[in-house]
Amino acid sequence: MGSYLKEYDETDPISIETYAKKLVGKTFADVCREDDITKSTVVREASNYEVKHANKKRKGGLGELIEERFFHYQTNNDARSDFDKAGVELKVTPYKQNKNGKFVAKERLILTMIDYFSVVDEKFEDSHMWQKSSLILLIYYLYKKEIKDRLDYRIGYVKLFAPTEQDIKIIKHDFETIVEKIKAGKAHELSEGDTLYLGAAPKAATSKDRRKQPFSDELAKPRAFAFKNSYMTYVLNNYIIPGKSTYEPIIKENAEESFEDYVVQKINTYYDWTVTELCNKFHIEYQKKPKSLEAMLAYRMLGIKGNHAEEFEKANVVVKAIRIEKNNKIKENMSFPNFKFKELLEEEWADSTFGNYLRETRFLFVIYKYDQSGELRLKGCQFWNIPYDDLEGNVKLVWEKTQRVIREGLQIEKKNGKNYNNFPKASENPVCHVRPHARNAKDTYELPDGRQYPKQCFWLNNSYILSQLQDQFKEE
Repeated sequence: MGSYLKEYDETDPISIETYAKKLVGKTFADVCREDDITKSTVVREASNYEVKHANKKRKGGLGELIEERFFHYQTNNDARSDFDKAGVELKVTPYKQNKNGKFVAKERLILTMIDYFSVVDEKFEDSHMWQKSSLILLIYYLYKKEIKDRLDYRIGYVKLFAPTEQDIKIIKHDFETIVEKIKAGKAHELSEGDTLYLGAAPKAATSKDRRKQPFSDELAKPRAFAFKNSYMTYVLNNYIIPGKSTYEPIIKENAEESFEDYVVQKINTYYDWTVTELCNKFHIEYQKKPKSLEAMLAYRMLGIKGNHAEEFEKANVVVKAIRIEKNNKIKENMSFPNFKFKELLEEEWADSTFGNYLRETRFLFVIYKYDQSGELRLKGCQFWNIPYDDLEGNVKLVWEKTQRVIREGLQIEKKNGKNYNNFPKASENPVCHVRPHARNAKDTYELPDGRQYPKQCFWLNNSYILSQLQDQFKEE
């Protein structure tokens, strides 16, 4: 295999990482320019090579370029790790800088396709997925919208990454959750919101692609095991970029039960405490009632001083407080971030902001109930993500109608000094609706026709939220 082997020892992960660190600060175009093509064992028609790898639709392009032009080995599509003799998988992945200066992973990290037929016989420790993810050489490049040729993206970080022991426990549980769903004949209902760090991510050439599954005749979307975007953002900020502050973990020592069971049990130790008692216990001034107090109390019950927990950040878990009235109803609907009218018009449902938010988010509902004397008491908590049928049924209908209303021109009527519009209402759909989420009438976004209109957002109906709660919360 040529003389280039002296550059790194292909049996030694550290040697591979040391060699790879030469990439830091370079663009992909630099890698091509500096490459001595004579070293390459790869027979390639060099003339259109760069053009081909600059094509944004070519998913594997930049990873292949690093393999072939920097490490000088032929890319393989077989099941083994990229550096098989060292047990190291190579992943080239983008990160970006948000407006607030924070670095975030641009996308989830695809590990390997899920073979619905073979995965049901695999044990986590011996699984193809774990072979591909137990030791990864991460090459992070900085994505910038204004850069048109992706060969001009610059590599910012190179580091070997292995999930921690606590992470592995959660990843294993996620793997088993996904496999159980396939065994139950529900591969077509898989969703990233089912799990915490490891997701079953959609991975199809077109939205119509479907695969067979072993325990049902229903065809399922092709999916891949992937580390979630939220997990990769955490990895970036806490393992890759040095000197970043970390969030507090919920589990500080080894726990016997699964992470979610641990959280539920920990919050259940405060069952039936009033909000006032909880505030006293955790030294929070109830009179100066902070915004989202009930959610904040959940963090305190879990032993977290701030409002960020390591596991929740990694898993994209959103804490929502639910208040049940004395009459066993819920008064409040659940709001989501505002949407911009023009942006929603450009989207397709399969990759829409709201659809993806619900697909990829796991919620922790912390449930409180008013007792007969009007005191709010803690009743417990449950993890939840939106069921597949509700998302692809009713939520999709509301989203499509909203897009249609914006496209065809929003109708606004004034009655008794109030604005009325033709966005989908709560009475029209059992799951969700659209209504304002603006601070006041001047808090607006521009409509496609140039009019300004108060900001709107999607809301889950209060009756729907109630229907999703576990029975023990509805019975009292």
